[in-house]
Amino acid sequence: MPIRSKSIYQEAAVEDGVRVLVTNYWPRGVTRERAGGYVRTLAPSRELLRAFKDGQITWDEYAPRYLEEMRDEKPVAEIHRLAELAGTQTVTVMCLCKDEAQCHRRLLRELIEAEMAVMA
Repeated sequence: MPIRSKSIYQEAAVEDGVRVLVTNYWPRGVTRERAGGYVRTLAPSRELLRAFKDGQITWDEYAPRYLEEMRDEKPVAEIHRLAELAGTQTVTVMCLCKDEAQCHRRLLRELIEAEMAVMA
């Protein structure tokens, strides 16, 4: 099944399957039901996110640092769990960003897809 990604602010759709919010901060005005699941472990650290949002680091610096954070034990276990889940149903990872091109959810989607390929 596919791994999808979208902003939590985009409308929910049946084809989203299992929706998983991957942020450090709960977004204002968003109900728990709208998010589905919530996995803080897959969000960038607050320090990393703040450095990027404040312009202290570029996307080209941010991306490898996020990927490095995802090599820790807990994120690896969550990525594996979502890859297993995606073997039977669609999984949509979500965060607050509007631009997927410079968002950790795109990187996370790619990590989950890579894990699915290893498991196949």
